[in-house]
Amino acid sequence: MKKYLIMGGAGFIGSNLAYRYAQDKENEIYIIDNLSTGKMENLKEIVEKYKNVHFYKEDIRNSNIIKFIKDNKFDNIYNFACPASPKYYLKFPIDTWETSIIGISNILKAIKGTKTKLLQASTSEVYGDAKEIPQREEYWGHVNCNGVRACYDEGKRAAESLIFDYKRLYNVDVRVIRIFNTYGPRMDKNDGRIISNFINQAINNIDITIYGTGKQTRSFCYVDDTINAIIKIMDRKEHVDYPINIGNPIEISVKKVADIIKMLTKSKSDIVFCNAMNDEPQRRKPDITNAINLLGWKPKIELQEGLIKCIKYYNKK
Repeated sequence: MKKYLIMGGAGFIGSNLAYRYAQDKENEIYIIDNLSTGKMENLKEIVEKYKNVHFYKEDIRNSNIIKFIKDNKFDNIYNFACPASPKYYLKFPIDTWETSIIGISNILKAIKGTKTKLLQASTSEVYGDAKEIPQREEYWGHVNCNGVRACYDEGKRAAESLIFDYKRLYNVDVRVIRIFNTYGPRMDKNDGRIISNFINQAINNIDITIYGTGKQTRSFCYVDDTINAIIKIMDRKEHVDYPINIGNPIEISVKKVADIIKMLTKSKSDIVFCNAMNDEPQRRKPDITNAINLLGWKPKIELQEGLIKCIKYYNKK
Protein backbone atom coordinates (compact mmCIF):
# COMPACT_ATOMS: atom_id res chain seq x y z
CA MET A 1 0.00 0.00 0.00
CA LYS A 2 1.19 3.51 -0.83
CA LYS A 3 0.14 6.66 0.94
CA TYR A 4 -0.25 9.74 -1.25
CA LEU A 5 -0.91 13.39 -0.36
CA ILE A 6 -2.21 15.71 -3.07
CA MET A 7 -2.00 19.41 -2.20
CA GLY A 8 -4.43 21.51 -4.21
CA GLY A 9 -6.23 18.27 -4.99
CA ALA A 10 -9.61 19.88 -5.68
CA GLY A 11 -8.12 21.85 -8.55
CA PHE A 12 -7.86 20.88 -12.18
CA ILE A 13 -4.70 18.76 -12.40
CA GLY A 14 -4.77 17.64 -8.76
CA SER A 15 -8.28 16.21 -9.04
CA ASN A 16 -7.43 14.37 -12.25
CA LEU A 17 -4.44 12.79 -10.51
CA ALA A 18 -6.61 11.87 -7.51
CA TYR A 19 -9.07 10.05 -9.80
CA ARG A 20 -6.23 8.14 -11.43
CA TYR A 21 -4.73 6.97 -8.13
CA ALA A 22 -8.07 6.27 -6.44
CA GLN A 23 -8.81 3.50 -8.94
CA ASP A 24 -6.24 1.33 -7.15
CA LYS A 25 -7.82 0.59 -3.78
CA GLU A 26 -4.43 -0.39 -2.42
CA ASN A 27 -3.55 3.32 -2.45
CA GLU A 28 -4.47 5.61 0.43
CA ILE A 29 -5.21 9.09 -0.98
CA TYR A 30 -5.19 12.22 1.17
CA ILE A 31 -6.30 15.48 -0.44
CA ILE A 32 -5.77 18.97 0.94
CA ASP A 33 -7.29 22.11 -0.58
CA ASN A 34 -8.45 25.42 0.86
CA LEU A 35 -11.11 25.61 -1.90
CA SER A 36 -10.16 29.16 -2.85
CA THR A 37 -10.10 28.14 -6.53
CA GLY A 38 -10.51 24.34 -6.31
CA LYS A 39 -14.00 22.83 -6.34
CA MET A 40 -15.40 19.97 -4.25
CA GLU A 41 -17.45 19.14 -7.34
CA ASN A 42 -14.18 17.88 -8.88
CA LEU A 43 -13.80 15.30 -6.10
CA LYS A 44 -17.41 14.44 -5.29
CA GLU A 45 -17.47 11.11 -7.11
CA ILE A 46 -14.32 9.64 -5.57
CA VAL A 47 -14.84 11.06 -2.08
CA GLU A 48 -18.30 9.47 -1.96
CA LYS A 49 -17.37 6.25 -3.74
CA TYR A 50 -13.96 5.29 -2.35
CA LYS A 51 -13.13 4.73 1.32
CA ASN A 52 -9.44 5.13 0.52
CA VAL A 53 -9.88 8.84 -0.37
CA HIS A 54 -9.77 11.43 2.43
CA PHE A 55 -10.34 15.17 2.00
CA TYR A 56 -9.24 17.95 4.37
CA LYS A 57 -10.02 21.62 3.91
CA GLU A 58 -6.76 23.29 4.87
CA ASP A 59 -4.35 25.96 3.66
CA ILE A 60 -0.75 24.89 3.10
CA ARG A 61 0.44 28.28 4.37
CA ASN A 62 -0.57 27.18 7.87
CA SER A 63 2.28 25.70 9.91
CA ASN A 64 0.10 22.81 11.18
CA ILE A 65 0.65 21.28 7.73
CA ILE A 66 4.18 20.39 8.88
CA LYS A 67 2.91 18.23 11.74
CA PHE A 68 0.22 16.66 9.52
CA ILE A 69 2.85 15.54 7.00
CA LYS A 70 5.27 14.29 9.64
CA ASP A 71 2.58 12.34 11.48
CA ASN A 72 1.28 10.59 8.36
CA LYS A 73 4.62 9.58 6.79
CA PHE A 74 3.49 9.84 3.16
CA ASP A 75 5.28 7.95 0.40
CA ASN A 76 4.58 10.64 -2.21
CA ILE A 77 3.42 14.25 -1.95
CA TYR A 78 2.17 16.23 -4.96
CA ASN A 79 2.05 20.01 -4.65
CA PHE A 80 -0.44 21.68 -7.00
CA ALA A 81 -1.60 24.22 -4.42
CA CYS A 82 -1.59 27.65 -6.06
CA PRO A 83 -3.94 29.64 -8.29
CA ALA A 84 -2.85 28.81 -11.84
CA SER A 85 -5.12 31.00 -13.95
CA PRO A 86 -4.40 34.70 -14.57
CA LYS A 87 -7.99 35.46 -13.59
CA TYR A 88 -7.28 34.31 -10.04
CA TYR A 89 -3.65 35.16 -9.45
CA LEU A 90 -4.21 38.70 -10.73
CA LYS A 91 -7.12 39.01 -8.30
CA PHE A 92 -5.29 37.42 -5.35
CA PRO A 93 -1.60 38.23 -5.91
CA ILE A 94 -0.45 38.15 -2.28
CA ASP A 95 -2.26 34.86 -1.58
CA THR A 96 -0.67 33.44 -4.73
CA TRP A 97 2.85 34.48 -3.73
CA GLU A 98 2.42 33.24 -0.15
CA THR A 99 1.01 29.90 -1.28
CA SER A 100 4.00 29.36 -3.56
CA ILE A 101 6.65 30.35 -1.03
CA ILE A 102 5.28 29.66 2.46
CA GLY A 103 3.51 26.53 1.27
CA ILE A 104 6.59 24.91 -0.24
CA SER A 105 8.66 25.97 2.78
CA ASN A 106 6.26 24.10 5.08
CA ILE A 107 6.36 20.98 2.93
CA LEU A 108 10.16 20.97 2.70
CA LYS A 109 10.52 21.37 6.48
CA ALA A 110 8.19 18.40 6.92
CA ILE A 111 10.00 16.02 4.53
CA LYS A 112 13.56 16.97 5.52
CA GLY A 113 15.31 13.85 6.76
CA THR A 114 12.64 11.47 5.38
CA LYS A 115 12.35 9.29 2.28
CA THR A 116 9.16 11.00 1.12
CA LYS A 117 9.16 11.93 -2.57
CA LEU A 118 7.74 15.35 -3.47
CA LEU A 119 6.51 16.51 -6.86
CA GLN A 120 6.49 20.29 -7.26
CA ALA A 121 4.20 21.58 -10.00
CA SER A 122 6.11 24.51 -11.43
CA THR A 123 5.12 26.24 -14.63
CA SER A 124 6.17 27.46 -18.06
CA GLU A 125 5.54 30.95 -16.64
CA VAL A 126 9.02 30.79 -15.04
CA TYR A 127 10.31 31.57 -18.54
CA GLY A 128 8.27 34.79 -18.70
CA ASP A 129 7.97 36.40 -22.13
CA ALA A 130 10.62 34.05 -23.43
CA LYS A 131 13.20 35.14 -25.99
CA GLU A 132 14.39 31.57 -26.49
CA ILE A 133 12.17 29.34 -28.66
CA PRO A 134 11.68 26.52 -27.81
CA GLN A 135 12.20 26.91 -24.07
CA ARG A 136 14.83 24.57 -22.61
CA GLU A 137 15.08 23.94 -18.89
CA GLU A 138 18.52 25.62 -18.90
CA TYR A 139 16.98 28.91 -20.09
CA TRP A 140 16.83 31.46 -17.25
CA GLY A 141 13.79 33.25 -18.64
CA HIS A 142 12.71 36.83 -19.29
CA VAL A 143 10.40 37.80 -16.43
CA ASN A 144 9.15 41.21 -15.28
CA CYS A 145 9.79 40.79 -11.56
CA ASN A 146 7.66 43.88 -10.73
CA GLY A 147 4.81 43.18 -13.14
CA VAL A 148 1.24 42.15 -12.42
CA ARG A 149 2.01 38.50 -13.18
CA ALA A 150 5.11 38.40 -10.97
CA CYS A 151 3.16 36.99 -8.01
CA TYR A 152 2.82 33.75 -9.99
CA ASP A 153 5.96 33.81 -12.16
CA GLU A 154 8.34 34.85 -9.41
CA GLY A 155 6.50 32.84 -6.77
CA LYS A 156 7.14 29.67 -8.74
CA ARG A 157 10.73 30.68 -9.51
CA ALA A 158 11.41 31.35 -5.82
CA ALA A 159 9.82 28.01 -4.89
CA GLU A 160 12.22 26.25 -7.28
CA SER A 161 15.14 28.13 -5.74
CA LEU A 162 14.19 27.00 -2.23
CA ILE A 163 13.70 23.43 -3.40
CA PHE A 164 17.14 23.18 -4.97
CA ASP A 165 18.76 24.68 -1.86
CA TYR A 166 17.06 21.96 0.21
CA LYS A 167 18.23 19.34 -2.29
CA ARG A 168 21.83 20.57 -2.09
CA LEU A 169 21.86 20.91 1.70
CA TYR A 170 19.62 18.04 2.83
CA ASN A 171 19.30 15.71 -0.19
CA VAL A 172 15.49 15.82 -0.13
CA ASP A 173 13.86 13.90 -2.98
CA VAL A 174 11.95 16.54 -4.94
CA ARG A 175 11.02 16.29 -8.62
CA VAL A 176 10.20 19.63 -10.28
CA ILE A 177 8.11 19.73 -13.43
CA ARG A 178 7.37 22.84 -15.47
CA ILE A 179 3.87 22.41 -16.85
CA PHE A 180 2.87 24.00 -20.16
CA ASN A 181 -0.78 24.90 -20.87
CA THR A 182 -2.57 21.74 -19.81
CA TYR A 183 -6.30 21.46 -20.58
CA GLY A 184 -9.09 18.93 -20.19
CA PRO A 185 -12.02 17.82 -18.00
CA ARG A 186 -12.38 19.34 -14.52
CA MET A 187 -10.91 22.64 -15.63
CA ASP A 188 -13.40 25.19 -14.29
CA LYS A 189 -15.33 26.67 -17.19
CA ASN A 190 -15.08 30.11 -15.58
CA ASP A 191 -11.40 30.06 -14.69
CA GLY A 192 -10.39 32.39 -17.51
CA ARG A 193 -7.95 30.14 -19.37
CA ILE A 194 -7.97 30.04 -23.15
CA ILE A 195 -9.53 26.68 -23.97
CA SER A 196 -12.20 26.69 -21.25
CA ASN A 197 -13.12 30.28 -22.19
CA PHE A 198 -13.33 29.59 -25.91
CA ILE A 199 -15.33 26.37 -25.59
CA ASN A 200 -17.91 27.80 -23.23
CA GLN A 201 -18.29 30.93 -25.29
CA ALA A 202 -18.64 28.85 -28.45
CA ILE A 203 -21.24 26.38 -27.14
CA ASN A 204 -23.31 29.30 -25.85
CA ASN A 205 -22.97 31.18 -29.16
CA ILE A 206 -21.55 34.28 -27.52
CA ASP A 207 -18.50 36.23 -28.66
CA ILE A 208 -15.22 34.34 -28.44
CA THR A 209 -12.88 36.86 -26.83
CA ILE A 210 -9.19 36.99 -27.68
CA TYR A 211 -6.92 39.29 -25.67
CA GLY A 212 -4.39 40.81 -28.03
CA THR A 213 -3.87 40.04 -31.70
CA GLY A 214 -4.39 36.27 -31.48
CA LYS A 215 -0.96 35.75 -33.02
CA GLN A 216 0.51 34.83 -29.65
CA THR A 217 1.17 31.09 -29.41
CA ARG A 218 0.71 28.34 -26.86
CA SER A 219 1.50 24.61 -26.76
CA PHE A 220 -1.49 22.72 -25.38
CA CYS A 221 -1.16 19.36 -23.61
CA TYR A 222 -4.19 17.22 -22.75
CA VAL A 223 -4.46 16.47 -19.04
CA ASP A 224 -4.21 12.67 -19.39
CA ASP A 225 -0.80 13.09 -21.02
CA THR A 226 0.32 15.42 -18.23
CA ILE A 227 -0.86 12.94 -15.58
CA ASN A 228 1.06 10.15 -17.33
CA ALA A 229 4.23 12.23 -17.12
CA ILE A 230 3.67 12.97 -13.43
CA ILE A 231 3.25 9.29 -12.63
CA LYS A 232 6.34 8.36 -14.64
CA ILE A 233 8.58 10.88 -12.92
CA MET A 234 7.35 9.87 -9.47
CA ASP A 235 7.77 6.16 -10.22
CA ARG A 236 11.49 6.65 -10.83
CA LYS A 237 13.65 5.24 -8.04
CA GLU A 238 16.48 7.68 -8.73
CA HIS A 239 16.42 11.34 -7.73
CA VAL A 240 15.81 13.91 -10.49
CA ASP A 241 18.17 16.81 -9.95
CA TYR A 242 16.90 19.32 -12.51
CA PRO A 243 13.49 20.65 -13.65
CA ILE A 244 11.67 18.82 -16.44
CA ASN A 245 9.42 20.49 -19.03
CA ILE A 246 6.08 18.72 -19.42
CA GLY A 247 4.03 19.88 -22.38
CA ASN A 248 3.22 19.45 -26.03
CA PRO A 249 5.91 20.85 -28.34
CA ILE A 250 3.39 21.64 -31.10
CA GLU A 251 3.00 25.43 -31.14
CA ILE A 252 -0.27 26.99 -32.27
CA SER A 253 -1.66 30.52 -32.36
CA VAL A 254 -4.49 31.52 -30.04
CA LYS A 255 -6.54 32.65 -33.06
CA LYS A 256 -6.15 29.21 -34.68
CA VAL A 257 -7.39 27.53 -31.47
CA ALA A 258 -10.48 29.77 -31.54
CA ASP A 259 -11.10 28.85 -35.18
CA ILE A 260 -10.83 25.11 -34.45
CA ILE A 261 -13.19 25.32 -31.47
CA LYS A 262 -15.70 27.34 -33.44
CA MET A 263 -15.59 24.72 -36.19
CA LEU A 264 -15.90 21.74 -33.82
CA THR A 265 -18.84 23.25 -31.95
CA LYS A 266 -20.52 24.58 -35.13
CA SER A 267 -20.84 27.80 -33.18
CA LYS A 268 -22.41 31.01 -34.41
CA SER A 269 -20.09 33.03 -32.19
CA ASP A 270 -18.08 35.93 -33.56
CA ILE A 271 -14.40 36.13 -32.72
CA VAL A 272 -13.64 39.52 -31.15
CA PHE A 273 -10.34 41.04 -30.10
CA CYS A 274 -9.81 42.82 -26.77
CA ASN A 275 -6.90 44.75 -25.30
CA ALA A 276 -3.86 42.56 -24.61
CA MET A 277 -3.14 41.52 -21.04
CA ASN A 278 -0.13 43.06 -19.30
CA ASP A 279 3.11 41.08 -19.55
CA GLU A 280 1.44 38.26 -21.49
CA PRO A 281 4.00 35.86 -23.01
CA GLN A 282 3.94 35.95 -26.80
CA ARG A 283 5.27 32.45 -27.53
CA ARG A 284 5.18 29.15 -25.67
CA LYS A 285 6.91 26.06 -27.02
CA PRO A 286 8.59 23.56 -24.71
CA ASP A 287 11.70 21.60 -25.50
CA ILE A 288 10.77 18.17 -24.08
CA THR A 289 14.05 16.39 -24.86
CA ASN A 290 14.68 15.72 -21.17
CA ALA A 291 11.19 14.28 -20.65
CA ILE A 292 11.68 11.98 -23.64
CA ASN A 293 15.13 10.80 -22.58
CA LEU A 294 14.54 10.56 -18.83
CA LEU A 295 10.94 9.33 -18.73
CA GLY A 296 10.33 7.84 -22.16
CA TRP A 297 7.36 10.22 -22.30
CA LYS A 298 5.82 12.35 -24.97
CA PRO A 299 2.19 13.52 -25.41
CA LYS A 300 -0.07 11.23 -27.42
CA ILE A 301 -3.38 13.08 -27.66
CA GLU A 302 -3.57 15.54 -30.55
CA LEU A 303 -5.22 18.91 -30.00
CA GLN A 304 -8.38 18.26 -31.99
CA GLU A 305 -8.99 14.94 -30.21
CA GLY A 306 -8.50 16.61 -26.83
CA LEU A 307 -10.78 19.51 -27.74
CA ILE A 308 -13.57 17.10 -28.72
CA LYS A 309 -13.28 15.47 -25.27
CA CYS A 310 -13.41 18.89 -23.62
CA ILE A 311 -16.43 20.00 -25.62
CA LYS A 312 -18.31 16.86 -24.52
CA TYR A 313 -17.37 17.58 -20.90
CA TYR A 314 -18.51 21.20 -20.97
CA ASN A 315 -21.71 20.34 -22.83
CA LYS A 316 -22.68 18.17 -19.82
CA LYS A 317 -22.03 20.95 -17.29
